[in-house]
Amino acid sequence: MNINETNKQAVHDVLIKDLQKRLYDRHKQYVLENATPGELGEYDEDYDNTLSVLVNKILHCSSIRDVNDLLLEYIDIFDGEKIYNHIFTQDGTMNYILSLLVENAELNKCKC
Repeated sequence: MNINETNKQAVHDVLIKDLQKRLYDRHKQYVLENATPGELGEYDEDYDNTLSVLVNKILHCSSIRDVNDLLLEYIDIFDGEKIYNHIFTQDGTMNYILSLLVENAELNKCKC
């Protein structure tokens, strides 16, 4: 299922926001568990590079299948139950995207 051109930007925005947060949380956890003070700069550079690649891949998603493939590639940044409910199927991926859009709409509504 292709993402309508008028909706692509909104889908990309919520995916970037959610996946960036998940990637940062995973990065922070990994650094706390593994990094020595002298290595922090290297880990931050790795995070920056990984984030740039992730955002680029998100911006090239034009269908639910593309998003599903991306999520499967980055499955390690998801925790437990969320994985099984959302990512393994295209229907689950579509529901994941819809939940992000609804959450974003509710946050925007509260800012009025």
